[in-house]
Amino acid sequence: ASRLRLSGLCFLLQILNILLFAVFARYSPESSSSLCFPQLNCSRRNQDSGFQHPRFRDIHLQVLLGFGLLVAFLGRYGPGSVAISILIVSFAIQWAILIQGFLYFFLNGKIYVGARSMISADFCTAAVLISTGAVLGRVNPVQMLLLTLLEVTLCSLNEYILLSLMGVSDSGRSLTVHIFGAYFGLVVSRILHQPHMDKRKREDQQDMGHQLDVFAVVGTIYLWTFWPSFISATTVHDSAEPWAVLNTYFSLVASTIATFILSPVLYEESTPRMVQIQDATLAGAAVMGMAGEMLVTPFGALIAGFLAGLICPLGFRFFSPVLHSRLKIQDTCGVHNVHGLPGILGALLGVLLTLLATADTFGDRLELVFPLVAQGSRTAADQAFLQLCALPLTLLLATLGGCLTGAVLKTKALRSPPDKGNLENTVLWEV
Repeated sequence: ASRLRLSGLCFLLQILNILLFAVFARYSPESSSSLCFPQLNCSRRNQDSGFQHPRFRDIHLQVLLGFGLLVAFLGRYGPGSVAISILIVSFAIQWAILIQGFLYFFLNGKIYVGARSMISADFCTAAVLISTGAVLGRVNPVQMLLLTLLEVTLCSLNEYILLSLMGVSDSGRSLTVHIFGAYFGLVVSRILHQPHMDKRKREDQQDMGHQLDVFAVVGTIYLWTFWPSFISATTVHDSAEPWAVLNTYFSLVASTIATFILSPVLYEESTPRMVQIQDATLAGAAVMGMAGEMLVTPFGALIAGFLAGLICPLGFRFFSPVLHSRLKIQDTCGVHNVHGLPGILGALLGVLLTLLATADTFGDRLELVFPLVAQGSRTAADQAFLQLCALPLTLLLATLGGCLTGAVLKTKALRSPPDKGNLENTVLWEV
């Protein structure tokens, strides 16, 4: 029955995508900037395909392999979760191109698809993969697919409100990917909480052997290799890209060192496990989402990465037990500590840097990062206020969206039989 439900839902959703693409989607012509709405700032961005194709390749590898291998270290959920990650990527990219196309790339009744729309779809897919890290073990493949359908829609709406309507600068997506994805998943996990799963969770934690750290090694290497492209994907101008890339690398090295400092203090091991280094890499990247193109000095990125590297193990040591015991939130992969808290730190850092945004500090970059401030339409204080308001707005939309999605997934027709424990690895993968 589970196989047939998943097969039938995949068939219906794929037919729906094919029909919508047939009616609305067309490839963008070479002069793609003329087809782009002013709020996308395409006239200020270099649309050269020489920039787009390597960048798209890096981001797609990051989403498909990087995020997929992040959950492979979980002994009980690993095999099935990797397969589900590939399923999510396959569906989410199609659905995100359609939803974002109606919001951004819609002209004369058609959606014009290009490298820019594919990159935007990959961003949205990353938010969904982050959310799945909070609900692994409590949702079956059918529920995961429906979660993807709803979250892509809500994530695209959140991104449209923040980036287009409010004019918020969030090139590396601290708000729309890391924060939204983490807290959306946490709220869904809370709605789907089942008390009888607590004992199983303790068994799962014992099921994570050291031999499985090889998957964390490969996932971490992918993060180090491709995340700078992920952060700098929308800062393709020649003078803007190197700063976002370099700031990301500085943050990654500082967060990793912080983990080596703090882990022996919090745990009995003399050195961190590879999974902890992987978490530090994620935290160092998440904190650079908004601030990556705003930091004008290397030491600022080192400080931000160091703080993120401290927050992550402290979160696992002190915050996760509180989430589980008091709030009844079962966070399988610790997305609150790896994406949520570092993302909030990055958003607050972005607000502070926005207050300091002047022509003297940013130079020609001011028009690239804060075009409305450079044009005189806003003051730096006005822009900083909007950057700050974007944080609670994202949390609100993630919470409401998570409640709605959790309520849908909790319906009796979508639940797994109790004897299967909602794992269903055997449906897709022989374990």
